[in-house]
Amino acid sequence: MKLDHIDLIAKAAGAFANGSGLRDGAGVVTKTVVRALSADVAFIVRQRADDGVADLVAAEGVGVADFRRLESRIAKSSLWRMFELSKPLAIDDVSADRALDFLAFGTQTRFLVAVPVSVKGTTVGMLAAGFRAQTRVEENAVIRVLSAFAPVIAQAMLVERVMATANRQLAEENLHLKQELRQKYDLSQLIGNSGPMRAALDQVTQIARSNSTVLLRGEHGTGKELIAGAIHYNSLRSKRPFVKLNCSDVPDALIESELFGTDRKGRFELADGGTLYVDEVGGLPLRLQKKLLRAVQGRTFERSGSDEVVPVNVRLIASTSLDLADAVRAKKFDCELRDHLAGFTIYLPPLRERKADILLLAEHFLEKYEREHKKNVKRISTPAIDMLTAYHYPGNVRELENVIERSVLVCDSNVIHGHHLPPTLQTAEVSGTETRVTLASAVEAFERDMIIDTLKSTRGNVAKAAIMLRSTERILGYKIVKYGIDRQRFRR
Repeated sequence: MKLDHIDLIAKAAGAFANGSGLRDGAGVVTKTVVRALSADVAFIVRQRADDGVADLVAAEGVGVADFRRLESRIAKSSLWRMFELSKPLAIDDVSADRALDFLAFGTQTRFLVAVPVSVKGTTVGMLAAGFRAQTRVEENAVIRVLSAFAPVIAQAMLVERVMATANRQLAEENLHLKQELRQKYDLSQLIGNSGPMRAALDQVTQIARSNSTVLLRGEHGTGKELIAGAIHYNSLRSKRPFVKLNCSDVPDALIESELFGTDRKGRFELADGGTLYVDEVGGLPLRLQKKLLRAVQGRTFERSGSDEVVPVNVRLIASTSLDLADAVRAKKFDCELRDHLAGFTIYLPPLRERKADILLLAEHFLEKYEREHKKNVKRISTPAIDMLTAYHYPGNVRELENVIERSVLVCDSNVIHGHHLPPTLQTAEVSGTETRVTLASAVEAFERDMIIDTLKSTRGNVAKAAIMLRSTERILGYKIVKYGIDRQRFRR
């Protein structure tokens, strides 16, 4: 092989390496083959993995009409045997091949040589060159040149296949993730039948499809981020980004670059066209509060340390556990930003103000963590429910979720009993035990729990409960009196 042929192959390899894609690189290869061999026609064909149909990747010396004919007919030609034989093939007279005879008339091609393009020992395509009748061709030399190009093409086909598979998987994962997010933040998934919570959910429904700024007020753990997500994913911006920033998690020295960016995009720019959720907005330094207000109102901002003006279209949802009126009086919060945020405020009640939702939430978390931790826990016993509803939950819904997850993990049966709950919930008022736990008190608490749970199953029928507990009606009646259990409450 001449040195200039090596240079041409290097040029072809470079065409694939520059990232322009298989077809653009293949176009350079076919041009290079025509030049290297003084050929009249060159083309690259691959067999589609899904249906075995020919895919004409690139062709040189072929018009548009003949390009389409070649792609549709080559699978019926004698060249297609290459996918079985995996060796070079030649057609001495193209006009004698009924599938390819059009090349003899359209391009004057008579002699055609093709070599396989193989990936991991499997022929996936071919590279061919065609010559006119009057051209003097040394078949073996042509095969050597084409075979030198073939591995370069094979590598490019393999890379494209891997990239296509990866992109397909990424697209499927992205679609799955979006479906999960929509399901998670669907308004029907927000749990709460209590009056305060229904009022909050009604406000979410009212404001979701607008572009208005929203302020979420409530204690830590009341579900402000969940509500912010519900507003976004039920809005007209649902297909655009939902970007979150928790001001309490970012040091003051870094928060400006996180929000507005420096040499990389900040959260504000990443949320362009979508929604920016700023959690604990009261933690923003005063000067950044003013900059945030200008960005939301003016729809432009300047990156940190730069005079470049960046246009943005962002909906702002902010949340706080502080009383912003007090913060304004203490000169820790910007008055104008407070007024802008207060345009539409949603108050999320603490869990102690929505006791009616505790059981609904507990059952929801039970189902979630039973599935997640692959446990067979089907329900919560009546005494455990009493303990859950009697607790004051300083950590709100987040604390209740943690309580249920812990209980599912330590549960050794298919029912969560009072002794599976954390010690903070096992108060003397609810469990009937002393604050200082002893073996006797723990046994009594467990016994009381089982009796109540069984009475619930039998609707207060002591005789049936005694049979289920493998005890006697007299002994069970004595223990009911001892533990002060009101069996009438289980009768329906």
